Amino acid sequence: MGSKAVEDLIQASSGVHYSGFHLEEPHTSEIEQPTTSIDERVKQPFVIGVAGGAASGKATVCDLIIDQLHDRRVVLVNQDSFYHNLTPEELTKVHEYNFDHPDAFDTEQLLCVMEKLKHGQAVDIPKYDFKSNKNDVFPLRRVNPSDVIILEGILIFHDPRVRDLMSMKIFVDTDADVRLARRIRRDTVENNRDIATILDQYSKFVKPAFDDFILPTKKYADIIIPRGGDNHVAIDLIVQHIRTKLGQHDLCKIYPNLYVIQSTFQIRGMHTLIRDAQTTKHDFIFYADRLIRLVVEHGLGHLPFTEKQVITPTGSVYSGVDFCKRLCGVSVIRSGESMENALRACCKGIKIGKILIHREGDNGQQLIYEKLPEDIAQRHVLLLDPILGTGNSAVQAISLLLKKGVPESNILFLNLISAPQGVHVVCKRFPRIKIVTSEIEIGLNDEYRVIPGMGEFGDRYFGTDDD
Repeated sequence: MGSKAVEDLIQASSGVHYSGFHLEEPHTSEIEQPTTSIDERVKQPFVIGVAGGAASGKATVCDLIIDQLHDRRVVLVNQDSFYHNLTPEELTKVHEYNFDHPDAFDTEQLLCVMEKLKHGQAVDIPKYDFKSNKNDVFPLRRVNPSDVIILEGILIFHDPRVRDLMSMKIFVDTDADVRLARRIRRDTVENNRDIATILDQYSKFVKPAFDDFILPTKKYADIIIPRGGDNHVAIDLIVQHIRTKLGQHDLCKIYPNLYVIQSTFQIRGMHTLIRDAQTTKHDFIFYADRLIRLVVEHGLGHLPFTEKQVITPTGSVYSGVDFCKRLCGVSVIRSGESMENALRACCKGIKIGKILIHREGDNGQQLIYEKLPEDIAQRHVLLLDPILGTGNSAVQAISLLLKKGVPESNILFLNLISAPQGVHVVCKRFPRIKIVTSEIEIGLNDEYRVIPGMGEFGDRYFGTDDD
């Protein structure tokens, strides 16, 4: 069968295909996906985990991050505050107690404190006294909800429940000899301990615990900082990344219908390439397509689904879900057309409409052309435009869809980057649509261009720029 015949067959199909699976019309009512409530989204802080061996420089890294985030409310929570109180028997043999073992910490109490902070509740945190080995000697420390929570400790990556609370995980990787030298200097000066005792404890507990419990958690880190607090370049990059994410968090707190896909350094790397003015057309298309595919996949996850049971090859019953069927894409010509291939790859046979909006001046908009499916009012619409700048084109396109009878809640706006100004305009005007983007920008310049942005996306993608 020729490729043209295959395309005709696909277009003629009444259903939509997802990654090669044919989907029939649903037999049960659609169930809206559970989404996070507005209250939960408003109170979610940015949680940074900082782990590493004892005396690796974790505290210095935390101090530098806090210092550079001076315009934000930042609180520090130390895992050391959650040591178990030693029993009378353990106190008599305190030098035989392993303070670097996971069982030395009251992880349940730590989880309780972190959950309260994440949900906007003030908490009282104990201060552990290493001389009496008790956490009820000093007054409790009152910690209020904040924009950023830094959780620091040698084993904060060990328990998966604690790891799941974190927005970013940092591992401070410092040479073992340097850590030992720092430990000797600290314990001899601050704790009046003799070197022989320090070395004995190090060889019996500290080093084995590092090898067995701390070092293996390095694989969970999003970022590894060699040399700890001495690595100012790494810390500057981390703070820059945190500021970007905090900007996204601020808008997500305001608008529960705004979704920013979870950032990874793989995604940041692709953004770096497509934003670089020196990137070739071939590479720009390649990495833009990868990012667009991620946005489309994430967007599809916000559509309604139906429950479905299937029989597996083993004869067992699997209870799963079936995808939303009645979809269509609408691309804003011409940049939006760059997103069509990714949508077709995820939803084979999907109908795609077109809207052409001519820009008159900086803010003027004029609808020039539209070609949409006749039954678009009965479909969920994926509106495609890689850049959300002033929001004027988006408002024009969404208004047209509403005039065609599409319910506002059935519109999902997919783009690569969004300027805050555009987000405000669209979300205030249409509070029931959903916006899915991969990054929130700094803003717009005097010429209403998105900054830092990536230039004229359509020209770069289709090769019609000046070069």
